[in-house]
Amino acid sequence: MKIDIEALSKGRNCDYLEIRLEDSQRTDIQFSGRDIDKSLIKREFGGNVRACHKGGWSFVSFNSLDGIEKSVEQAVKQAREIGSMVSGKTQLAPVDPVKDVVRINPVADVRDITLEKKMDTLLAYNDLILSIHDSIKSSSIAYRDAFTTLQFASSEGTSIIQEKMDMGCNLTAIATGDGKTKYGPVSVGSSNDWSKLLGLEDKLREKGKLAVELLSAPLPKSNKYTVILGAKLAGTFIHEAFGHLSEGDNVYENPELASVMTMGRTFGKPLLNVYDTGLDVGVRGFLKYDDEGVPTEKTWLIREGKLSGRLHSRETAGKMGERATGSARAINYQHPPIPRMRNTCIQKGDTTPEDMIANIKNGIICEGVFGGQTNGEMFTFKSAYAYMIENGKKTRLMSGPMLQGNVFETLGNISAVGTDYIDPDSAGGCGKGGQGPLPTTHGSPSVRIDDVVVSGD
Repeated sequence: MKIDIEALSKGRNCDYLEIRLEDSQRTDIQFSGRDIDKSLIKREFGGNVRACHKGGWSFVSFNSLDGIEKSVEQAVKQAREIGSMVSGKTQLAPVDPVKDVVRINPVADVRDITLEKKMDTLLAYNDLILSIHDSIKSSSIAYRDAFTTLQFASSEGTSIIQEKMDMGCNLTAIATGDGKTKYGPVSVGSSNDWSKLLGLEDKLREKGKLAVELLSAPLPKSNKYTVILGAKLAGTFIHEAFGHLSEGDNVYENPELASVMTMGRTFGKPLLNVYDTGLDVGVRGFLKYDDEGVPTEKTWLIREGKLSGRLHSRETAGKMGERATGSARAINYQHPPIPRMRNTCIQKGDTTPEDMIANIKNGIICEGVFGGQTNGEMFTFKSAYAYMIENGKKTRLMSGPMLQGNVFETLGNISAVGTDYIDPDSAGGCGKGGQGPLPTTHGSPSVRIDDVVVSGD
C-alpha cells in the first residue's frame, strides 16, 4: 500500500502529521555451546502515525492497515488535547520536502542466503571454536539479519520508500580454568554484504588462543598511566562517552549539560576531530534518510578540538535554533524517532602506532571492550585485554583493566591520534530510551591519552 497522506490528513486540524510503514523479514539464530537456542525466520509488518499540535506530540502504532484512518484520527485528537494543555508552539527545523525511492543493491543479500546455509556456516564456526584448545569449554554465537522496506509520508509533502538491510553476528570462544573465565569474541556486521560473515576462521583461532592466554595473564597495577586505546576501544569510547552527550535531546533537556556543551568550546587539542555520519555505504550506521525523512549527512561534532555541532531531530533542532542533521532514528515502527548516532568517528591522525609508544617509559595499550558505563560526564570502561609499554616497547600481555575518568578531561588529554583508522563494524548496537540495539558503527584510529586512571591489581 502506498500512503496517501493528503487524503488521510484531509480535514485534520493539526500542525504536523506523519505516517511510517515497515515491512520486514528477519532471521535470528543463537547457539550456546552445542545447543541451538534459536533458529527462526519471521515476517513483521506494522506502522505508526505521529502528530503534533501546538507543541503537543501524539504517537499511535498499529499492525494492520485496517482502520488506519482511525489511527490518524486518534493521533490528531490526542495531539490537539496535549497541545491545549501545554499551550506551546510546534517548533520543527525547516527541511525541503523529499520524494524518493531508495532501492539497495547488496553485495550479498541476506534474503538470497537460505536458513540452511546460514546454519551450516555458524555450525562450522562453532565446531572450530570448540576445537581450538581444551580450555575452551563453551561458545556463544548470536546471529541476526533483517531486510526492511519502509514507507514514510508527511503532511509537508515528503514521500519516501526506502529499503534497508542489516546483518550482525557475534562469535565468542569461552575459556575457563583456575576459577577464571575469559572470552575471545569476533564480531562482524554490514548493511549490504552477508559475505562479511565468511572467512573468519583465522580470526576465531587468534581470539580463541588469546582467551586461553588471558587465563594466566595478570592485571596491571592500579595507577595513572599514559594509555593507548586501540582503535576498537577508542571508537567505543567516543560513541559512549561523547556521542550521547552530542544528541540534541540530551543537551536540550539538561540545562547543566547545555551550559557545558556550548558551540566553540575547547574540548581537546587541535589534533582532535570527531564526526558522525550516515554516508558510509556498507556500515551498519548507513542510511540515506532518517526516520523523519531528512537526508542524512556528515555532522562534525569536534573540529580541531572545538565543539562544532550536535545530532538533531527536527524538533530538537527547531527548539535550539539549529539545523536538522538527519539523526532522528527509531528502532522500529513501535517507537517514535529520537536523536541517535549513526557512525561516530575520530578522524584519522598522523601518528604511526610505533611513534605513539616510542617515548613512553611505563604505559599500557588497551584493546577491545568488555563492558562499561557512562554517567553524565563520567565514564568507566573495561578493556578486553592489554599490553604493557616499557621503555617504548610493547611487552607483556595483561588482563584488561578498568579505565575511568571525566570525558572532557580525557578528551583534553588526547596527545596523539593514529594513522591506523578502522571501521570495526560489529553485531552490537546502541541503546537509548528503551530502543535497542539500534544498528550503529563507530570508527577510529588508536589514540594516546595522558594521565588515565587505571584500576587493575
